[in-house]
Amino acid sequence: MCVESDGCELEACSSSDEVRTLSGSMSEALEPSARELGACSPGQKCGAALMRLRSPTAAAGILSFGNVLNYMDRYTVAGVLLDIQHHFKVPDSGAGLLQTVFICSFMVAAPIFGYLGDRFNRKIILSCGIFFWSAVTLLSSFITKEYYWLFVLSRGLVGIGESSYSSISPTIIGDLFTSNKRTIMLSVFYLAIPLGSGLGYILGSSAKDAAGDWHWALRVSPLLGMTAGALILLFVPEPKRGSVDQPSGRIKTRTSWFCDMRALGKNRSYMFSSLASAAVSFATGAFGIWIPQYLFRAQVVQKTAVSCTIQPCSSRDSLIFGAITCVTGLLGVVIGAATTRFCRQKTERADPLVCAVSMLGSAIFICLIFVVAKKSIIGAYVCIFIGETLLFLNWAITADILMYVVIPTRRATAVAFQGFTSHLLGDAGSPYLIGLISDALQKSYATSVLWQFLSLGYALMLCPFVIVLGGMFFLATALFFLDDRDKAEQHCSHTTHTHAMLHCLDCT
Repeated sequence: MCVESDGCELEACSSSDEVRTLSGSMSEALEPSARELGACSPGQKCGAALMRLRSPTAAAGILSFGNVLNYMDRYTVAGVLLDIQHHFKVPDSGAGLLQTVFICSFMVAAPIFGYLGDRFNRKIILSCGIFFWSAVTLLSSFITKEYYWLFVLSRGLVGIGESSYSSISPTIIGDLFTSNKRTIMLSVFYLAIPLGSGLGYILGSSAKDAAGDWHWALRVSPLLGMTAGALILLFVPEPKRGSVDQPSGRIKTRTSWFCDMRALGKNRSYMFSSLASAAVSFATGAFGIWIPQYLFRAQVVQKTAVSCTIQPCSSRDSLIFGAITCVTGLLGVVIGAATTRFCRQKTERADPLVCAVSMLGSAIFICLIFVVAKKSIIGAYVCIFIGETLLFLNWAITADILMYVVIPTRRATAVAFQGFTSHLLGDAGSPYLIGLISDALQKSYATSVLWQFLSLGYALMLCPFVIVLGGMFFLATALFFLDDRDKAEQHCSHTTHTHAMLHCLDCT
């Protein structure tokens, strides 16, 4: 049996004669030899081709595609936010409420899906979630202007559907790959966050301009989402939990959810990296909603644009910001993965240290956005480009830190709880909070376009301070990273024992 240092006992990690395949497992005795294989019939060739499509690399690609769609749908609304404000006639705080309701439902559902993901078929849960949010998004495009509350509610339901995907899909990748290859695949998966976010702005703006109606922005991503759901059902395998970490046998959890949470609470690297992730979410959530609006107001102040009074409103800033987010996301994830691999040759604490340095550097350039925006839009875009690139460096690395310091049978719960924490302390409140501060400041000079621009800028200045705090949390993670990684590696090391424990003992 495997007894963990936190007191929770796992069922025996028995060494068996099973051979893990993409479609399941079979005994070595039943595995056909090369001499028994004859010429393949057309049907067998077709089956072999389908099996190749179910390879770990193909599965990671499909899951990454689904993650792109998740974030594309999330930020399509941000791409047409100005039109939504005019259509439903809501202030800044009302517009910020859309993202806040989405994130609140997302984070409340995350622990539930984390629990389910550690115990039941993960790809079925993923597919149901992606079909659900696709249907709700499509239906929300038909809501009339008298029912803004219903539109807000629909965003909450979409958050529940997307929560299932974000909580569980990284754990499947974690069970398909190990070591540096897992880092690469997780980097590709988390590249979908900035790529999907940027494409959300582009899709929303382009669909609105093509149709002359912002409602069409919400009718494209659902069709793609349903396609991704079908691909997951057909081609993504359900790997045994911990199979790549313990190749001699599989791990079956016998610990309760309470026991899992107690163990995660004592994992200092996990807790500090989760708090750092919350700082990133705070900044990206606020920026994703408000930066296009801020830049548009800057152009109104510079008299290079006029205030929007007739729909559809200008979508130029959303398009540019979306394109920048796509490029910086690609650069950030690639540079982050390469930098971490290089720094691992110098220090074993490379992962959290790279995250800390990138966060502190990002805060400097984000501060400069608000200094130069009044005079130069191009200068603001340059600062956004550098600041976002540095901020996006840590997304995939944070996920890799979790894979190192958390045992395989607890990872879905860990991902879900980290998502809950980062959203609760991060982007669940930041869009609404920024809008609320902006509205409060605008009351002094409600009709001044200059003050509308400045008030939103002053509200957004909260973000760089939160980013610096996140950098400090990553430095704290570096202090405990090696100890927590070693503890995770020692768990379930006695794989030849066969006696199973059925209950979680004292977790203290």
